[in-house]
Amino acid sequence: MGHIYIKDIQFADESKIQDGVLYVAKEELEKTALEDEKIKGVSFDIARPGESVRITPVKDVIEPRVKVEGRGGVFPGVISKVDTVGSGKTYALKGMAVVTAGRIVGFQEGIIDMTGPGAQYTPFSQTLNLVMVCEPVDDIKQHDYEKAVRFAGFRVAAYIGELARSLTPDETKVYETCTIKEGLEKYPELPRVAYVQMLQSQGLLHDTYVYGVDAKKIVPTILSPTEIMDGAIVSGNCVSACDKNPTYVHQNNPVVHDLFEEHGKTLNFVCQIITNENVYLADKQRSSDWTAKLCKMLDLDGVIVSQEGFGNPDTDLIMNCKKIEAEGVKTVIITDEYAGRDGKSQSLADADAAADAVVTGGNANEVIILPKLDKVIGTLDYVTKIAGASEETLREDGSLEVELQVITGATNETGFNKLSAR
Repeated sequence: MGHIYIKDIQFADESKIQDGVLYVAKEELEKTALEDEKIKGVSFDIARPGESVRITPVKDVIEPRVKVEGRGGVFPGVISKVDTVGSGKTYALKGMAVVTAGRIVGFQEGIIDMTGPGAQYTPFSQTLNLVMVCEPVDDIKQHDYEKAVRFAGFRVAAYIGELARSLTPDETKVYETCTIKEGLEKYPELPRVAYVQMLQSQGLLHDTYVYGVDAKKIVPTILSPTEIMDGAIVSGNCVSACDKNPTYVHQNNPVVHDLFEEHGKTLNFVCQIITNENVYLADKQRSSDWTAKLCKMLDLDGVIVSQEGFGNPDTDLIMNCKKIEAEGVKTVIITDEYAGRDGKSQSLADADAAADAVVTGGNANEVIILPKLDKVIGTLDYVTKIAGASEETLREDGSLEVELQVITGATNETGFNKLSAR
């Protein structure tokens, strides 16, 4: 991975990266975004850390990348052809993001505040954000508009990533993956650990794409952890803002990166196992059975299991935990809590004694006041309808009274990033 650090974003007549500044031509960006006939209009704006700016309703956040060596390209099955990725060399534009926004779909979008108390709860208050606000054609179905906006964001991110193809990275990091046999021979004394990532896939508008395939259509499988760095997993879901993994988080999944940091030192990072979250009991049973089976077949000593969403997926989380533990593999689960505004309600919809090692992202029902900011990118028209808000959210002085779950990438008071951890 080659890291190219972006210090600023500016609109210009020509798109290029020079001396750490990303210059973008609006006309080129618009042309790229409007390739889908389902979008009739798009506008671009820039939000910088510390500015009195609120972005809402937020759909996705994407880090621009370009693959310069090796098989395939970024966002395989979505932007690039369906080639297996995760090897070679990829450049990432660090310190910035493409943020997609626009008319609300359903009620589970989000807010990014670039300053004030809200900025403390989202990592995207610290990135230079190129925001694209899309306008759909008339009478479009919600799921068609949702997909159109998401994919427009991927096209723009890929276009910007291409600007870095001939540059020299500011920093290079090497991630090496071993085969099962190589890992056993190289690290015979270290515990064998894997990451089980539960992908949101609970129905219409609750989509995650794996190589362009909706995760509802997959059974649990094994990935090389480097595949996500090329965009093998991208977001397409509309769960509450603090609970959904934007594509940026999939690309930079810190569970994967932290395990790589310990690989060969305190543990042998064997692989990443992806599974889905289902609506019907039989599907939950099938996926959790397969996940536990893979953990046993790989002869793992321990796994970290992360959840996306809340409520119904709590059942999948506990099923995975119980069944993996029953195979003699130790588990640590990462989740957040919905414990009510007073913090006194049951935090998860399901629980079991086997879940005795838990990392919490905090209580998403906690209430916060977001002061009025000078500028809104997007619209406040739907701010009372998003999950975690109410009819009383927009106050007379322009401030917002909301639950933490409305903030994209919300964190608890200790600064633990829920989305990053998940």
